[in-house]
Amino acid sequence: MTEETVRIMCPSLTCRRVLAVPPSARGKTVRCRNCGTNIRVPAKGSDGAAAPAPAPAPAPTGKK
Repeated sequence: MTEETVRIMCPSLTCRRVLAVPPSARGKTVRCRNCGTNIRVPAKGSDGAAAPAPAPAPAPTGKK
């Protein structure tokens, strides 16, 4: 799979636009063209997608 663009979502709650930025923008800050919010593009490997989600804690049963 070739990585042509990096897709990130604007963190502004009033915008939430999906941005497509070039791979050369990884680790840098870009500005959303829609709302002007500065967004840090994650560096390769630090996007958290590869890390498995932690298992939820077991619910207490109330029995002892």
